Amino acid sequence: MKETSYHHRLIARITIEAKSPLAVGTGNKSFLTDAPVTTDVNGLPYIPGTALTGILRHALHINKETDSVFGFQNGEKGHGSEIVFTDAVMIGKDGTPIDGLVSADLLQDSFYQHYLEMPIRQHVKINERGTAQDGAKFDNQVVFKGTRFLFEIELCYDGDEKKKELFEDALRQLRNESLRIGSGTRNGYGELEVTSCKKRELDLTRPADLEDYLQMSSKLTGKRPAMEDFEERADIKDWDKYELDLTPDNFFLFGSGMGDAEADMTPVTEAIVKWDKPDGPYFTDLKILIPASSVKGALAHRTAYHYNKLKGLFAGDPDAKAGDENPAVKAIFGTSNGKIRRGHLLISDVFEEIKDSPKYYKIVNHVSIDRFTGGSIDGALFTEKVNYRNDHSFTLNILVEKDEEITDEYREAFELALKDICHRMLPLGGGVNRGNGIFKGAVKRNGIELWKKKKKEDTRAGCGTAIKTSHILSVQTKNGRSLLMITRTRSS
Repeated sequence: MKETSYHHRLIARITIEAKSPLAVGTGNKSFLTDAPVTTDVNGLPYIPGTALTGILRHALHINKETDSVFGFQNGEKGHGSEIVFTDAVMIGKDGTPIDGLVSADLLQDSFYQHYLEMPIRQHVKINERGTAQDGAKFDNQVVFKGTRFLFEIELCYDGDEKKKELFEDALRQLRNESLRIGSGTRNGYGELEVTSCKKRELDLTRPADLEDYLQMSSKLTGKRPAMEDFEERADIKDWDKYELDLTPDNFFLFGSGMGDAEADMTPVTEAIVKWDKPDGPYFTDLKILIPASSVKGALAHRTAYHYNKLKGLFAGDPDAKAGDENPAVKAIFGTSNGKIRRGHLLISDVFEEIKDSPKYYKIVNHVSIDRFTGGSIDGALFTEKVNYRNDHSFTLNILVEKDEEITDEYREAFELALKDICHRMLPLGGGVNRGNGIFKGAVKRNGIELWKKKKKEDTRAGCGTAIKTSHILSVQTKNGRSLLMITRTRSS
């Protein structure tokens, strides 16, 4: 038996917060959703240690010199892992981790009751004709934004400084803004924020350190040696950061797929967890949700349009590709056709406050008119509840990796799509052909504004009132049909 000389231990205790909803799935389906999240024996969410190990191993770009730390197997050659990850367990209402079975009475608390019915997100893939693609409707469960977890990492090593540096680099990567965990990381899920990271090195040849190590409990709630803060972070030099400061012109609607007592179509909303009160975490009231997946879909379609335009490819040309087949979309957003590959783009959900005032909600009635009778068509009367926040702006953050696959031409097409959003030419959400989802704003890349739109208004005189003209966008489809989109007009 080979004798080891692992007389040193590096231990880190990390608390992370879900900066965006998490979707660390079980790999199975349930009665309620296509993709439930992992839960412990109490029915509360947790993050398996294998998921944490995988994302950090990938982030560190493990090579032959350092793969022994995480372990490897190559034919008959192999080496066990020298680094150990615990599961990341949820931090409870009292600020302590929930490690193991808890009493049924504790779970009756309203805070924990929220986790027994976590949000389910609806998804559908839209093709270039603006309709749902066959077989592309699915849903998944997510863990609330703001949920906190605690886990530990332990490295057994022989005092090698290279392995110590690798361990500390892993802790730095946890603070990397581009780090994501779970599924749907390219659709807004899995963004983490480290709220606490403490580290301690133990030399087991010293009696005091050995005693501290032996007194450590196997439970995360048990005794731990004194630790020091570790606040270093890795930068995001391999990514370009785009910030879109957007203000809605009028109404916008990211639909929930359901109605309520007031309308047939309602906006999607979710509660989040906050920790800004001294008496512990709490759930906020429902917030307006702007799903990253909705924004990503619109951006992908418009990126394909601009790439084809830059290449001189127009409707009817066999080389004018749309969707996953478009080279720019495939490189930036990834593809699910043929060889599945994830994209080089990260985008985050946006949560906005709701206020119970007509200023923030509007019930809009719709009816389809029979052209012969002038009356309404049976079954064609419906109402939608839309958001109205033209006095408030929000920031949408997007990261794009600096990868050799993304050429200057692909990036130009993508940035032109961002420009369209900010210049009212690319609406977002539902009901865009009814005037919803028009935004104005500015785009910054790594802190520098890309374009500054000149203020220019066309007015028509009439009854002493200046009328701002509508924005009109006409798109010619393959079959020659013209699609017309008109935004709402406003008088001043």
